[in-house]
Amino acid sequence: MTNPVQPDEWLTRLEARSRTKQEAFMDGIAAKLGRERVRTRPKHPFRGAPDFWKEFQLPLEDSIRQFTANFEAAGGHVVRVKNRAEASAFIVDKAAEMSAGSILINDEEELSTLNLASSLPDVMVRSWNEDPDENWRAVASRSDIGIVMADYAAAYTGSLVVTSSPAKGRSVSLLPTVLMAIVPVDRMVTRLGEILVRFDEAGREQLPAGIHFISGPSRSADIENDLTIGVHGPGIVFAILVDHDSDA
Repeated sequence: MTNPVQPDEWLTRLEARSRTKQEAFMDGIAAKLGRERVRTRPKHPFRGAPDFWKEFQLPLEDSIRQFTANFEAAGGHVVRVKNRAEASAFIVDKAAEMSAGSILINDEEELSTLNLASSLPDVMVRSWNEDPDENWRAVASRSDIGIVMADYAAAYTGSLVVTSSPAKGRSVSLLPTVLMAIVPVDRMVTRLGEILVRFDEAGREQLPAGIHFISGPSRSADIENDLTIGVHGPGIVFAILVDHDSDA
């Protein structure tokens, strides 16, 4: 009677067979290139961005222009308003123009001051997680407009950064047909690295549940290189730049 092969022994054999195939594959490539296999790790004397780039800063107005150009080049829309009251008026007008029937907003104080429910009595306006028993992903997928506050914006990449938490659902920025992000201009930075280093400095335990980088509407060219908008997320995205993060 043959003794059964133990799992550890079987895994060891499988790994050895795989490594043999890898070696043969790499040897074949080296032979076709007519040179010896490179078996030592190349040196990388430079790590990260060069010092001149870390020190590079644009004035705020230049950052706003750069962000706008990059965000719009990717298919997004940028609107600049003076305060949250004007931001609310813009959202109300767009909701009417788009015949929106439902709006989902994150449960943040800055967004509650938009007073959308009173300004849009015929539109269902709901806040993320207001009812713990609700299936909020399903609500987000049925919503016409999702509204979030951007934590940061990077001018040089035209990117919004939105974090998630129990009060800030990632689905609000991912599932509705239209996304509108409120962006206080004092959260605008020149480089994406300025944002990433803040998360790094905060430490692993302080990282949010999700960090989302948004550079315009969802797009995909996975199928036959045919560019399609709105496959994996909102097909229309507005960045609403607010000069003064208040109602006045």
